[in-house]
Amino acid sequence: MGLSITKSFGRACAVAAAGAIALSSLAMTAPAAYAQEGGLGGILDRDAAPGEREPYIPGIWVDPDGCEHWVMDDGFEGFMTPHVTRQGIPVCQRGNTCGVMSSDQFFATNSSKIHRAGQQRLEEFFRTAGATSYIIAGHTDSRASDEYNIRLSQNRANAVAAVAQRAGARIADVRAYGERLPVASNRTKRGQAANRRVEIICIR
Repeated sequence: MGLSITKSFGRACAVAAAGAIALSSLAMTAPAAYAQEGGLGGILDRDAAPGEREPYIPGIWVDPDGCEHWVMDDGFEGFMTPHVTRQGIPVCQRGNTCGVMSSDQFFATNSSKIHRAGQQRLEEFFRTAGATSYIIAGHTDSRASDEYNIRLSQNRANAVAAVAQRAGARIADVRAYGERLPVASNRTKRGQAANRRVEIICIR
């Protein structure tokens, strides 16, 4: 199957060992502290001319341990602070790899465009998976340069995230690992095919 489901929890931490790339454009509810100037969950740009000010919308980044952080980037300076309860306890979720897409079944070679049938399968998956949010992680084999593979895995992960958002799913993070986290040897064609994948991590 091109999209498989597994029950194992904790995989998110292993997958995220190489670091994370946070989305800065997530449209989520901002904390009250951020909303006091922007009116609708944002902060106005004080340096912009009147009539040209647009609110900066904070988002949420989920770290490798599943803990949430408020993030905001106004294009000049970025800010991040842990999301905690009123008791000061970090807000952390359990994550597991709930879907593994074989890139060969969803993308053409060197392409990040998902064919129509693949989009329909993904939309159905995200409508029925029932997670609070999702982390999308792209991977490749080792046949091209590291720079190229990072870019390809990023573009493919972004394509999956776009389908998820159209299906109404909340995307917590999109990550690109290229060839850096193989699940099989790249010395064989079978191993290379296994490494060409996009993993979907469910946060519950």
